[in-house]
Amino acid sequence: MTVLRWLDRPGDQGVTWGVPWPRGAVERDTPFALSDAEGRPVPVQSWVTATWPDGSVKWSAHAAGAGPYSEHYRLEPAAQAADLGENAVTVTRRDGDLIVGTGVVTWTIGGGTVARSISRGSREIARNVRLVSLRQSEPTPEEDGHAARERSAGVVESVTVEQDGPLRAVVRLEGRHGDWLPFTVRLYFYAGAEQVRILHTFVWDGDPERDFLAGLGLSADVVMRDEPHDRHVRLAGSDGFLTEAVRGLTGLRRDPGEAARRAQVEGRPAGELDPEVARRLHLIPTWGDYTLDQSSADGYTLRKRTKEGHGWVTIPAGTRSAGYGYVGGVSGGLGFGLRDFWRLHPTRLDVRNAATDVATVTIWLWSPSAPAMDLRFYHDGMGQDTFEEQLEGLEITYEDYEPGFGDPRGIARTHELSLRVHDATPTGDELAAHAAAVNAPALLAASPERVREADVFGVWGLPDRSTPAHAEIEDRLDFLFDLYEREREQRRWYGFWDYGDVMHTYDSDRHTWRYDVGGYAWDNSELSPDLWLWLQYLRTGRADVFRFAEAMCRHTGEVDVYHLGRWKGLGSRHNVQHWGCSCKQLRISNAAYRRFYYYLTADERTGDLMDELSVPEETFLAIDPLRKVREDVYTPDRSALSVGLGTDWGSLAAAWLTRWERHGDERARDRLLGTMAGIGAMPRRFLTGEGRLDLDTGRFDTSRDQISISHLSSLFGLPEMCAELIALDLDVPGFERAWLEYCRLYLAPPEQQEAETGRRLSGISLIQAHSRLTAYAAARTDDAELAAWAWRKFRLGEGDQLNRNPLQHQENWELTLVDGPRVPHPVHEAPFVSTNSAAQYGLAAIHNLVLIGKHLTAR
Repeated sequence: MTVLRWLDRPGDQGVTWGVPWPRGAVERDTPFALSDAEGRPVPVQSWVTATWPDGSVKWSAHAAGAGPYSEHYRLEPAAQAADLGENAVTVTRRDGDLIVGTGVVTWTIGGGTVARSISRGSREIARNVRLVSLRQSEPTPEEDGHAARERSAGVVESVTVEQDGPLRAVVRLEGRHGDWLPFTVRLYFYAGAEQVRILHTFVWDGDPERDFLAGLGLSADVVMRDEPHDRHVRLAGSDGFLTEAVRGLTGLRRDPGEAARRAQVEGRPAGELDPEVARRLHLIPTWGDYTLDQSSADGYTLRKRTKEGHGWVTIPAGTRSAGYGYVGGVSGGLGFGLRDFWRLHPTRLDVRNAATDVATVTIWLWSPSAPAMDLRFYHDGMGQDTFEEQLEGLEITYEDYEPGFGDPRGIARTHELSLRVHDATPTGDELAAHAAAVNAPALLAASPERVREADVFGVWGLPDRSTPAHAEIEDRLDFLFDLYEREREQRRWYGFWDYGDVMHTYDSDRHTWRYDVGGYAWDNSELSPDLWLWLQYLRTGRADVFRFAEAMCRHTGEVDVYHLGRWKGLGSRHNVQHWGCSCKQLRISNAAYRRFYYYLTADERTGDLMDELSVPEETFLAIDPLRKVREDVYTPDRSALSVGLGTDWGSLAAAWLTRWERHGDERARDRLLGTMAGIGAMPRRFLTGEGRLDLDTGRFDTSRDQISISHLSSLFGLPEMCAELIALDLDVPGFERAWLEYCRLYLAPPEQQEAETGRRLSGISLIQAHSRLTAYAAARTDDAELAAWAWRKFRLGEGDQLNRNPLQHQENWELTLVDGPRVPHPVHEAPFVSTNSAAQYGLAAIHNLVLIGKHLTAR
């Protein structure tokens, strides 16, 4: 039995969540039962998202429809499927259209649009829901005004029903904006719900020198039936809502009556008006057009006009809009919203023609008011035409530049939107709740204790403050996450392409992050902050940690990865622009970073990202990661493909394991087990550093005899994946021995390295991060002396392996306020130089607390 609680806010419009199960505890075809806090049965829809190697359920996903929420729920395997109640989602086809009903609203999907029509009961509320875009052939210099813009509507080319109820239905729409911008839209329907969640993903496939996106949005036409003074417009501000009527009755020279004024403000029918006002209604202007423009994370503007061809009137502005609105009348209308509206600026909400029979609302994902999206590379190459020059550039700016590689073609972005159909104008409290629901979608979650019992995701444990040493580590883990959150806010790490990522390294002279210095700018998952955040969420259950990790998962899986073209399946190393680095590798598109979010939420888009890696080994044909530094002669070849046994193989293993446990893919299983056995059979095992993989057989050449160590090999999920694979008891000869050898020797004294391998290992650094490898070997072999060595390395290091991580040279972890002429505004600085050093501290601390916690003592 699993107790489920709301992550941070309850939901009443339907919810989907995931639950892990211990190996062998639940058979694949077992039904589930859900009950509320009072023990009453709650209808639930269930499916399996992953299985253990023995075929039992590893992760299950569940959905509940709209309805009164309970403080908590109980989920358990059942003898038979639960009664689904009266409400159900229906999915039918009629005259070429797809008709989806929730019992409250009905969507008619067809005709190449997102929806032909949306009705509540027998009344049509909205129609012609469509994607729109604006395109320019050149950027828009401020002095030249607007360049010519080409407007196009997104055309839906295929409609697929991914789930058809009974409590949750998912419809996937795919198409293009004219001759570019392929998109995928998923519509989420829940039984009894009036809201439909929309997940929109587009892939940028233009020419950055000639194609400039000037606007991207979702539009819908709303049927307006009521008198203009009974039509209402609501737009979310920083706290409350702009509350207006198309034809206002307040503030007039003649009073329509207190009851009429109050009713209009509250969204109710104005009723009978004072005759002095009633006979002059035609002389009161009707305001048909409204715009809320969020140009930055710090401010939005509001304006309105009577209709096209007339001037705009400015409405008082504000800071951060919640990105939600309503247009309609007392007989019904449409609520619309965009999640993370101000965080994903520039964004905009438009209402047009509200004084006519049909109003139009548009949720702009890229505001037409902003300069056109300019994705050209940020410098001219500075003469770096040869590998030698590029390596020199790497030495000074840490940027791995190569002509033609700073190309954004193939990157993507996903947005979450909402359309909610009303039978009357919602109250202010209802609108506030709807805006909150868009920005923090409800999620049910099992407790950290329950997830830990299922033994998923490798090495991690619950917070432990049992000794002063443990308490200090826990305090520092909290400090580092809070610092991440604080830095995002004070440095404004927001924006359409940027939100979700963090910067790489700090510039203490300028008191800013190195946003403009080559490879020191955006982090792009360098040293696995994704893993640290997800493990910290699993162990704490903190909603703020989940939301931060969720935003990072959305960003790094979409923006930092190519989804079409020659580098499809690969990601870009850290850079001033997310796609700027010439290092295109699997370590960035790593499935290990996506699995957490997918299994916890059953999010289909994240499933897509992992499915893009169904044959991840094929990506190594696209480019040789070591081409600039390789001393041997090598050309990517199917029969002997160069694969690093660290970052490369760790990413391959994550993709293969995920494919196997999600889909039962025997090919992926065979490649995983085969390469594990190959590593174990190599003379130097993981110390070999690089293997030659035959793509057709999926096997390594095991005759390679060399030692090659990289400090990066184990910092992109390899320790986590190896621990998870070993825990699966897959009976792969030699693999555990190979991994434990690497874990023991990496930080071993040079004399021990030489005695066991014939040489002292070079390439050793990032001591603190690698202490978790030593700790793992100590735990698996129950070696107290090795555990003490791991703890020593985590804390201090010694001699030629001095731990230079500044995090460990601070007696007191605290923030320092910097204020004065050298900073544009006061900032708080922290005792570290990079976010990825913080992430590696976090991962090392989490592993060490579990693996050698019993050996930790107070200083």
